[in-house]
Amino acid sequence: MDTIFALATAQGRAGVAVIRISGPRAFDAAKTLCSTLPTGRAPELRALVGVDGEVLDRALVLKFPGPGSFTGEDTVELHLHGSIAVVAIVLRTLGLGIARLAEPGEFTRRALENNKMDLAQVEGLADLIEAETEAQRVQAMRGMSGDLGHRIEEWRSKLIRAAALVEATIDFADEDVPVDVSPEVIGLLHAVRDDIAQQLNGFSAAERIRTGFEVAIVGPPNAGKSTLLNALARRDAAITSQRAGTTRDIIEVRMDMRGIPVTLLDTAGLRDGEDEVEALGIEKAIARAEHADLRIFLKEPGETLRIDVQSGDLVLAPKADQRTDEVPAISGVTGQGMTELIDHVAGELSKRTMGAGLVTHERHSIAMQQSLNNLQIAQEWVGAGPDHYDIAAEEIRFAIRALEAVVGRVDVENLLDEIFASFCLGK
Repeated sequence: MDTIFALATAQGRAGVAVIRISGPRAFDAAKTLCSTLPTGRAPELRALVGVDGEVLDRALVLKFPGPGSFTGEDTVELHLHGSIAVVAIVLRTLGLGIARLAEPGEFTRRALENNKMDLAQVEGLADLIEAETEAQRVQAMRGMSGDLGHRIEEWRSKLIRAAALVEATIDFADEDVPVDVSPEVIGLLHAVRDDIAQQLNGFSAAERIRTGFEVAIVGPPNAGKSTLLNALARRDAAITSQRAGTTRDIIEVRMDMRGIPVTLLDTAGLRDGEDEVEALGIEKAIARAEHADLRIFLKEPGETLRIDVQSGDLVLAPKADQRTDEVPAISGVTGQGMTELIDHVAGELSKRTMGAGLVTHERHSIAMQQSLNNLQIAQEWVGAGPDHYDIAAEEIRFAIRALEAVVGRVDVENLLDEIFASFCLGK
């Protein structure tokens, strides 16, 4: 394999920049910049010298002999000053030697190919890099730690045992087999099916943590929806005006609400549209609000809207700063009721995240659902008697392959380019 290099830290000026080199000739590539490398794993200071003998920078050099590195290959990291000019000249000098610039995600792809990570861990790493909230970080760390891979290995071992019992019966079909294997096989299949089903039940919550919950602010025109959105976002994300019907399209603002990723939706005021554009905006608002995870209603007591209140929704009267009654109300202008609103929304969404499982991507869900279907069929054929064990054994093998695809053992080559394309060069 080629020896590759790339900037592992973000582009631009910084205190420190890290350049990573990996591959069979990583040590030789590093020696083109510094004549000697550290003898152990402890970092050592070295002068980085260009092709003309000029000192480019002084850097901490770390050496990671394979397979004890991130990629599983010999790896060197150069921790140099984060000057744009310094990084550029060092990368340019490396490119003149025996190494080439890495492609996006190539370091992580080599870690996968060298069995340092499975594919679910790779996706967990990508999620960790993209994490914006505490809930996303925690979930990504679970994926990156290999919890799903360990669970799949447990299921795989049980299914291999079940398949071995069934196939042993097939091999001795013409002889008297003293033991009926069907109770043990059905028990193994049932146990794996229950575990997979439990994980799939938590997929919706896990996916919401990864992509974010949607919370729609709905109400009649001029109820203060846009003002509330701006107050929650702490910036002027939406235009506010005393004129009713200012908001025509849906305005989205992503925010961290007590560690939970939330996309707030400011929708058009619900009334009979005065023109075609406003009517379209209202219909769009209704459709989006109905599919949101949660709704915040701003409306007067007894006022009816075209959207039903669902479990967990919050109903508040608008413009609390101008009211004399004691109904639950909120004001985006003064902030009255804002703490209670955030407590309610964060608390409600936190309850929904408690059911999150290890299945965080649609790809995982599809493969595990396929495995579940195969196991259901296999269990039915085992119950039909030994004459049908050959079909049951094949269905069990299909179920195993579907699970192996989740962690990248089989049938995922066509997915790799798409997955690793989302990574930055230094990963």
